[in-house]
Amino acid sequence: MSDDARILVVDDEIGIIKLLEITLRKEHFTQIVTATSKEEALQALTVNDFDVILLDVMLPDGDGFTLCSAIRQLTTVPILFISARSSDFDKLTGLSVGGDDYITKPFNPLEVVARIRAILRRQRVYETPAPPVPKVYEYEAFSFSPDEAVLTVGGEAVDTTAKELELLHFFCKHPNRVFTTTQLYENVWGEDVFGEEKTVTIHIAKLRKKLGDDTRKPRILVNLRGIGYKFIPPNGKPS
Repeated sequence: MSDDARILVVDDEIGIIKLLEITLRKEHFTQIVTATSKEEALQALTVNDFDVILLDVMLPDGDGFTLCSAIRQLTTVPILFISARSSDFDKLTGLSVGGDDYITKPFNPLEVVARIRAILRRQRVYETPAPPVPKVYEYEAFSFSPDEAVLTVGGEAVDTTAKELELLHFFCKHPNRVFTTTQLYENVWGEDVFGEEKTVTIHIAKLRKKLGDDTRKPRILVNLRGIGYKFIPPNGKPS
């Protein structure tokens, strides 16, 4: 089955473009547009809407960082840098100007495909409308009032930090959906992750204890090993 994602590949090396095109088509991505310069890329963006952009840093008429900034004036489309410039400074620069990911050359083309699929999955999650938000989430195991910032377990208010409440609120708004630690960190803490996965796991462990969830075999905040976390509402949807 073909993938409907529209991809713009920007690179001045024809060999790289051909390699990516062949790999992407084998992986059922069929809507591919290519550009070998900043000018061609910007022209393509004026006549097409894309779901992902693969962007080289070194281009004949400028650099990809400047082009990324210009693209961000036009669209929020996810941008994946692919570059031979591999220093931490270059990677941080790419992310700071609006890039969503960064891969260094030489690269495995299948890794690029995997990153694209991950980006598209995140986009679908963010674009899926959340169910109507009740003023109070009422479950048999606990109740939670976001407006009052109060978590009640067994009829007693539980002392909870602001970030724990924000994390719980995010889970309650998106029941039965799996989120990676990266997605949780970006949505609750509002930043990109640089070695901060442990922050998420620590907060989830604390929330489990406060919700009375079994820390060894949790049933509310469930860990899907190697994938992420899912909030399973105890006894169905909130009333």
